[in-house]
Amino acid sequence: MTELVEHGQLFIGGELTDPLGSDVIEVISPHTEQVIGRVPHASRADVDRAVAAARKSFDEGPWARATPEERIEVVTRIKDAILVRHEEIAKSISSQNGSPYSWSVLAQALGAMMVWDSAITVARQFPYEERRSGALGPILVRREPVGVVAAVVPWNVPQFVAAAKLGPALLTGCSVILKPSPESPLDSYILGEIAAEAGLPEGVLSILPADREVSEYLVGHPGIDKVSFTGSVAAGKRVMEVAARNLTRVTLELGGKSAAVILPDADLAATVAGVVPAAWMNNGQACVAQTRILAPRSRYDEIAEAFAAAAGALVVGDPLDAATQVGPLVAKRQQQRSLDYIRIGQEEGAKILTGGGRPAGLDRGWYVEPTLFGGVDNTMRIAREEIFGPVICLLPYGDEAEALRIANDSEYGLSGSVWTGDVEHGIDFGRKVRTGTFNVNTFSLDMLGPFGGYKSSGLGREFGPEGFSEYLEHKMIHLPAGHGGE
Repeated sequence: MTELVEHGQLFIGGELTDPLGSDVIEVISPHTEQVIGRVPHASRADVDRAVAAARKSFDEGPWARATPEERIEVVTRIKDAILVRHEEIAKSISSQNGSPYSWSVLAQALGAMMVWDSAITVARQFPYEERRSGALGPILVRREPVGVVAAVVPWNVPQFVAAAKLGPALLTGCSVILKPSPESPLDSYILGEIAAEAGLPEGVLSILPADREVSEYLVGHPGIDKVSFTGSVAAGKRVMEVAARNLTRVTLELGGKSAAVILPDADLAATVAGVVPAAWMNNGQACVAQTRILAPRSRYDEIAEAFAAAAGALVVGDPLDAATQVGPLVAKRQQQRSLDYIRIGQEEGAKILTGGGRPAGLDRGWYVEPTLFGGVDNTMRIAREEIFGPVICLLPYGDEAEALRIANDSEYGLSGSVWTGDVEHGIDFGRKVRTGTFNVNTFSLDMLGPFGGYKSSGLGREFGPEGFSEYLEHKMIHLPAGHGGE
């Protein structure tokens, strides 16, 4: 039985502090459906206090005025501590959101460490100041921290997304208020301990678990200079609407309905080995998941059989069991959402090739079988709407032009892939797909390049120097003619 984890304080301005409200968040295990943790629910008054601390630290404190090297030194200690405690972090996340432990170790914990490490790499090379020859004389271009950042992260990959926001925000000199999801707040306390031990100055980081109402208050707070949000399209639109009242800058990393396009010359065994983990990763609870698999009609039956067999062989069970490949969904509402879409897909005329319900022998817990629909038309709801569960669509196509049209016929544009015997041809195909990231005969997310979406998949970019720019203001200083030999 999982030990009950209880925290009675909030991490505000770098130290644990009694909350000003009395509400409590109960964390429920998606495997046992039992309470496994309790933390304070941050109130509006707690938000005010955290914003005030962040505002003071940014306006008056040492962090925004530190050298890049000084900030790198502190953030490196955070990164190193995450590596040391990665198993603890992985277990905490798996127990909260159902992510398979083996995947949590690699993606939730070590993946977060890699995000921090990549941000440090970018920081070492980033041009915070440069001189240029202007049209009217020499100019100095500076990049300065944007200010106080509200970083709102989801429950599916909480540490990975937190690192994607905190890494560049802290390294550029910002102060941050991190808002974890109420489904997965426990691991954020580990991060708070790590940050305090690393030596972040007072006020630079606060962590406030809360629901949507308090999140909206944070996003709309006049003391916030920048909002970085990861979540659904609907929530992202609301964040943008609320932030616009103060002209607060926003970065939005939203949903996806990504297409994995199998070209006729693809090696089927290698394609299945690459696409299956990319489709059902994290129990299907991933914005970049390859949830639409496009198969040429000339090989459709062969491909359908291979994918159905691979999906049907995935091991479903306790997320803390090292053998588990697909765990439970994070909440009962998410389980019901997937089951509803399975019903909708059948009503629309799609055929279940494998899965389609609750796994046998798992009557407790919010489980859904890895499910593959065949004969899917791209006009069906299951092909157009983000399900965020282990429900994948197999769509037939005629020629390559039709495959490209189907891949681009989506309100989303986050990720995608192509599988082919000709890599150069795959690159050319990828150039035509309207997504922020794309893969040829592989599936990965490189933290040194820009990550983000086209269309409804979001605004702005994370990772790489492009991600750093999201947390910076750009200033031009005009210099007198002849200064510096120009």
